[in-house]
Amino acid sequence: MKPVNVGIVGLGTVGSGTFNVLTRNAEDITRRAGREIQVTHVGARRDNPAADTSAIKVSRDVADVIADADVDVVVELIGGTTLAKELVLGAIANGKHVVTANKALIAVHGDEIFTAAQKKGVNVAFEAAVAGGIPIIKAIREGLSANRIEWVAGIINGTGNFILTEMKDKGRDFNDVLAEAQALGYAEADPTFDVEGIDAAHKLTILASIAFGIPLQFDKAYTEGISKVTPEDVRYAEELGYRIKHLGITRQTDAGVELRVHPTLVHESRLIANVNGVMNAVMAMSDAVGPTLYYGPGAGAEPTASSVVADIVDVARALTTDPDNRVPHLAFCADQLSDTPILPIDQIETAYYLRLTAKDTPGVMAKIATILSESEINIESLLQKEAEVDDGEVPIIMITRQVKEYQMNAALKKLESQDDVVGTVTRIRLEQLDG
Repeated sequence: MKPVNVGIVGLGTVGSGTFNVLTRNAEDITRRAGREIQVTHVGARRDNPAADTSAIKVSRDVADVIADADVDVVVELIGGTTLAKELVLGAIANGKHVVTANKALIAVHGDEIFTAAQKKGVNVAFEAAVAGGIPIIKAIREGLSANRIEWVAGIINGTGNFILTEMKDKGRDFNDVLAEAQALGYAEADPTFDVEGIDAAHKLTILASIAFGIPLQFDKAYTEGISKVTPEDVRYAEELGYRIKHLGITRQTDAGVELRVHPTLVHESRLIANVNGVMNAVMAMSDAVGPTLYYGPGAGAEPTASSVVADIVDVARALTTDPDNRVPHLAFCADQLSDTPILPIDQIETAYYLRLTAKDTPGVMAKIATILSESEINIESLLQKEAEVDDGEVPIIMITRQVKEYQMNAALKKLESQDDVVGTVTRIRLEQLDG
């Protein structure tokens, strides 16, 4: 059978890892795919010593790979959403299948890309776009296809998880750990995408579409980072039996779909609460199978290449199948996607961790309790700590029961207007993730 010719665009960390895995494991990959898969063309602006491409065609103009008539599958690994989009749409227009690890491209432009691919009868595969080496796309899209999925929650950014782990284990400050993460190469010089949740929101947008059969809607994702989490919050959460994790959460409700990324308290007994360092984990709750957890490395050259190559194998297997009977890009058939709305953040319902500083005066707790009660907010547990300095102010920490976000917003506004409450109230959402 004719070999499948692969063109790789981008020879950075993941590109070189993909080239090396395809080369090193060529025999096993051929046995699995039923035909040889070979890299015949690489588009890269510069060579990468990590990948020996001396025996194959290399172009400095990456568009040459798209135009190469001998290339069957284009692997896009340059990142970004401008040139990458142009290259992917160009490959599709030329009748080539596409594999990408580009979560931003799929989250922002995926609907347009999938529509173009469907018209041309080609595949666009993107397993590596979410959680690196964890095959979470395939698990939800195919492995759980018998289920009605209720919610998906995940640690899907290793940089943020590393920072929170160090803060928990060593009591370190956010900025201190961030500097180390940058020195270790876990965080970019500009860490905004990682620590402010944008990277996780790209990935969550993709998971939500696959889980619930809705169009990709990154612009409607609520995103909140971890830069305001303090060592005190981490310590107090531990005292109450919780860990703070930076989670992406999507849940289907009667009113619509929740789509949110933010710091979250999770009970210390939950498996996902014990995922540490740069590791990723995604938990899905489904009606038939119940809870399932997927754990592994969310980044790195060869872990991500593992998912990229798996997609290439899937594409190779499907080359001779009827395009109308392939696995749909977003799990549900393109004409069966739902118009279920994405809920605004003020309509979600969750429990909360609250930390405030109050003047140590008689009746202050009664005032706070009254304000919360008038907003129909019940307190689950409470800590009133001794003042760390003798300034007449004390920290008060509370866990509330579930309440709508708009009710909590109104209550916090009232609390912060009180003379006895000093400064702003810290609010971190809390999820039980039962199962």
